[in-house]
Amino acid sequence: MSVEIRFSRRSWVVVLLSFSGIAFYFLLVSVQYLAAYLSDGPTERRLRWAVKLDPFNAEYRDHLGRFDLLARQSPASALPSLEAATRLDPYRAGYWLDRANVEELIGSLGSERVSLGNTVAADPRSANTAWEVANLYLAQGAVDDALNQYRRVMENDPHLTPTAIQICWKIRPDIDLLLQNVVPANAYQAFLSYLVSENQSAASAKVWERIVSLRQPVERRFLFDYLRHLFAVGEALQAARVWQQAAALSGLAAYEPSDDNLLVNGDFRLDVTNGGFDWTYRKTSGVSLALDPINGHSGARSLRLFFEGPGISDAGIRQIVFVDPNTRYEFSGYYKAQEMDGAGGVRFCFQDLYNGTPIFMSADLSDTESWTPARGAFTTGPDTHLVTLQIARVPAGSPIRGKLWVDDLKLITASHLAALHEEQP
Repeated sequence: MSVEIRFSRRSWVVVLLSFSGIAFYFLLVSVQYLAAYLSDGPTERRLRWAVKLDPFNAEYRDHLGRFDLLARQSPASALPSLEAATRLDPYRAGYWLDRANVEELIGSLGSERVSLGNTVAADPRSANTAWEVANLYLAQGAVDDALNQYRRVMENDPHLTPTAIQICWKIRPDIDLLLQNVVPANAYQAFLSYLVSENQSAASAKVWERIVSLRQPVERRFLFDYLRHLFAVGEALQAARVWQQAAALSGLAAYEPSDDNLLVNGDFRLDVTNGGFDWTYRKTSGVSLALDPINGHSGARSLRLFFEGPGISDAGIRQIVFVDPNTRYEFSGYYKAQEMDGAGGVRFCFQDLYNGTPIFMSADLSDTESWTPARGAFTTGPDTHLVTLQIARVPAGSPIRGKLWVDDLKLITASHLAALHEEQP
């Protein structure tokens, strides 16, 4: 009988201990829940209660520190809470960053550098963290440390890359240093675009050479922006070289000029890229442009133009051509025209790119139902490297209407043409 009583007492003890453990667990959970509820509140009192109820929670300490900083505008009051947060959880980059911001405000630069180092160690891959750290380093005047963090930004976030590049160039406009140590290869095209926008021709050329040496594919928009810059500043030789190098980098091998035809896509069998040394076009009032897949001279397509209206000086389509100075060139092409009406007409025209001086003007492209040749020759001046081929309205601005097709346009040096004739039996 006594054995059964002792067993019963032990059972009660076990039950009591079990209920006590459960009660303690529910109490702990309730306290943590209450602390979490209070920590979401916007008032200082609720945040401080959350810290008292759960003093080992780093997040609540960080929330309180941020409240003191932002709401009370008191960096000195915020610092103890933020220091406690980093002690409780030293592996959270956001806590170290909050602490570094406060240390920056109170002028504790030595401590701030330690906090920034710990921020990077806690989160070495995040571009957003690197961005914040870089800006704090820059505010300190630690330029080299800032540049290292901006590199991390460029390596990981294409959206922040343009701004990071701009900052890096402003604080250290040394193209060799930036290419060697700061701007990563994945950001070279954005770097080129920025330098072009700043008219940094020499620096742009170095970035381009680095892109070429790495055989990086180049988006055509970056290529065309760079070529527009080279045309604008008169760097004809560099422009021709870049176009040649871009053949493999931008999928433009079919758009390369040759000795047999210096014009690109003169038979319009390729799509018009609207950039570089291919045809470029703009919307021109009174002119409609299209590739005609039915009417071609020797191939499948031609360029079709509809004219209707006054104020037309040219058709709005042109091609820039690299030429040699003091050299004679032969031009040929074919056209059809229907219902052309108006004083004068339209003509093939070559002009110097920079001074606009016409160096060749064909006869009027008058009505003809069949494909008709247009030919002529011209000699470039001593300083001419770039000319444009366009379809000009003569006289400019007077009303005109009608339909025109052009195809098989060619430009060749007179010497090469003579050599071809000599080769013929």
